[in-house]
Amino acid sequence: MMGKKYNFDYIIIGSGPAGSTAAINLAKAKKKVTLIEGNAFGGSNLNTRDVPYAVGLNFSHTFAKLARYPEINRQNIHFNFPSVASRQESAISTLSNIGTNLYKSTGITCIKGYANFLDNHTVAVGNKQYTAKTFILATGSHLKTSEIAGLDSVDYLTPESAIKVRRLPRVVFIVGGGPSGCEIAEYYAELGVKVLIMELKDRLLPREDTEAGTTIKSYLENELGVMVVLNSKVIAVEPNGATKRVVFTTNGHEKMVTVDCVIIATGSEPTTNYGLENAGVKYKRAGIPVNHLLQTSAKNIYAIGDCLGKGSSTERAEYEASVLAANLTSRSKNLLNYVGFIRKTNTYPEVATVGLNEVDLIKRDRKYKKSIVLLKDLPASVIERSSYGFVKILADNRSDRILGATIVAPNAIYLAEEISIALRHRLTALTLASTPHVANTFNYAVKLAARNLISKK
Repeated sequence: MMGKKYNFDYIIIGSGPAGSTAAINLAKAKKKVTLIEGNAFGGSNLNTRDVPYAVGLNFSHTFAKLARYPEINRQNIHFNFPSVASRQESAISTLSNIGTNLYKSTGITCIKGYANFLDNHTVAVGNKQYTAKTFILATGSHLKTSEIAGLDSVDYLTPESAIKVRRLPRVVFIVGGGPSGCEIAEYYAELGVKVLIMELKDRLLPREDTEAGTTIKSYLENELGVMVVLNSKVIAVEPNGATKRVVFTTNGHEKMVTVDCVIIATGSEPTTNYGLENAGVKYKRAGIPVNHLLQTSAKNIYAIGDCLGKGSSTERAEYEASVLAANLTSRSKNLLNYVGFIRKTNTYPEVATVGLNEVDLIKRDRKYKKSIVLLKDLPASVIERSSYGFVKILADNRSDRILGATIVAPNAIYLAEEISIALRHRLTALTLASTPHVANTFNYAVKLAARNLISKK
């Protein structure tokens, strides 16, 4: 109805990286904005994923690194594990306060509670209703429901809760060998826990190229003593006194193992259960479809971040929020450019994929060439006492233009950022190879891989 007054110009549902970024940018443009959050403000990025994982994994990786130096007697080094959780809480609290102050300073109204659409201009939160001219959905994702029999009969952990435990178990069983499964497997194993990780497919990190999963598997098994079981499926979990009994099939045989703790790391799916049908927003279990301007099937409702179903990425969520806010406040039609975003797994060594990988190129029937440099062949591997990993760069078969890279290395994301720049600016292998790189570092592998591509012309 023309001339109708709304409570707000914009209501944003979800306060993670996508929602917070959109809210702050719109509020700075003098729009009347409210942010609705069902859980803790800051979303999973701050409270359950990026921040607590960064603190926890930084600690466990540092502790494990001591084992690579025989000059250090690690038997005399001890850690106070509960203090790790306390440090996570402190980091979350500090960053949460920064976010809260930013909301206040920009005039954002924050509402705690679960929103449910009544129509395309109205949501209910508890027994109150709020209206807005425009809505932005930034509801993220949640753990994908597992089909394991008896799972509800035991106290299992998710990657989000597993990183925050205050007491280490003796033996853990991790279901799922994707990024979260591999990260949490390393975290526990580096701190001395016996770990078994099981993956349904034929390799860890099945979304990445084969070499990535193979390298991480070798590191987990050889350096940390993790038992990796592939091509296997968990069919049941049941309580067994103070422990849990896990039943699984492998190589056509049914087997059983008793463990202290079960961690379900079977991936995530978009969160869409808040009355979208009442607002005329079409959605699927795989995510909320949007057009090139991030607009849903309801013209006044937009969606950004993980709820789109394109995977979890803090950087991409913030980028989508910034572009959307700019378009809404300036009435422009800036298009999204996803070229150069890095997909990462925060193991040691890290896994970073940027641009296209071989799986993508084969699906597209694209002609390409590749170059792989193994870290063990570099002086840096001797200096750093780290030989696991590689740099693989892919280029167009004729033009030598960089198409993508898969990197497994300490600080792989920093190496990948160089490839990101090459992709954004359509650079060739020659440009990459002729760029000065510091010797005796893993970064030098980028130069060598690019130089090898030139020789294959």
